[in-house]
Amino acid sequence: MERHIDQELKELNNEILKMGAYAEESIFKSVEALKNRDKELAKSVIDNDVNADRLELIIDEKCVDLIARYQPMAKDLRFITTGMKINAELERIADIAVDIAQRTLEIVDKPLLKPLVDIPKLAAIAQNIVKMSIDSFIKGDIELAKKVLASDSEADTLRNLIQKELIEDYMVKDGSTAPRAVQLLLIARFLERICDHATNIAEDVIYMVQAEVVKHHPEKL
Repeated sequence: MERHIDQELKELNNEILKMGAYAEESIFKSVEALKNRDKELAKSVIDNDVNADRLELIIDEKCVDLIARYQPMAKDLRFITTGMKINAELERIADIAVDIAQRTLEIVDKPLLKPLVDIPKLAAIAQNIVKMSIDSFIKGDIELAKKVLASDSEADTLRNLIQKELIEDYMVKDGSTAPRAVQLLLIARFLERICDHATNIAEDVIYMVQAEVVKHHPEKL
């Protein structure tokens, strides 16, 4: 027999999926705006961020309401509290997409410093990690969550390569490139931070499924 709370937990799950889809779309659009030098697309990412803010509040209120009305325990409580944490991570990812869009607007009217190769690669990694982290939550899949954690080092390595190239091959050799190079450095850093938030989601999923805290304890993996 289905409990009253079960339907509401499904509704909460669907709301979190909406937030996840919005975060993924925001990353994609912000990087497309950079690649295509598309001012209007960058502005749309910034303007539409209010939707993520609104949805974050709705999800938080629903989580608090469920706890207050049902006083859930064990698995149900872990699902709700994990949902609140994931909600915050996804909203932050959407905010970072806005940061990328803002940096794009800073350089879109200036000559392209270099062909964009590695930043789109890093963006693809970030999008994939975010998608895997959300899928791990949907399926309660610990192994997929562990893949997210393992993939984070790839993003760190690529971010470091981008940073090294921009500093050593451009900024050091020609100081006039610094304003444009700094914006690209920030974008690379933002994309790497998105991956960090996705790994936080994966860690929360592992806690939700098996009640084991792995954050700050990599040896448990």
